[in-house]
Amino acid sequence: MSKRKEIQQKLIKFATRIPIFMYLTDFRERTLKDVITKLEPGLFKKVTGLIVKDFELLVSLGVFNSNLMNDAVFKFRRYEDSSLSYTGISKHRGLEIGGYDTILTYKEYKKL
Repeated sequence: MSKRKEIQQKLIKFATRIPIFMYLTDFRERTLKDVITKLEPGLFKKVTGLIVKDFELLVSLGVFNSNLMNDAVFKFRRYEDSSLSYTGISKHRGLEIGGYDTILTYKEYKKL
C-alpha cells in the first residue's frame, strides 16, 4: 500500500471516530491534543485504531487546521452540553473547556 493511501486511511479513521473518543473521555478541561497524546492514548487507540505516533504523523503533515479543529471541537462540546443538560447533568459547569489545541474559560466558551 502506498504511503499516501495509508495516511488517507489514518485520516479517515481519525475523522470518523474522534467524536466517539471525545464523548468517552472525561477530560473536557484539557486540549484534545493533550488528551490523545498524554492522558488517554490507550482509549484513543481502542476507539480509533490509531496510536499516538499515527496522530503525530497527521499533525506533522499539517492536515489539521487549528482554527477549524478548535471550532469543530467546541461545536461538539456545545452539542454534548445540550444533550447532557437535557438529562439534568451539568458536571462541567464553570470549568475550563479544552478545544483542539487551546483552552477557554467557561465564560469565553459560553460567548462562542
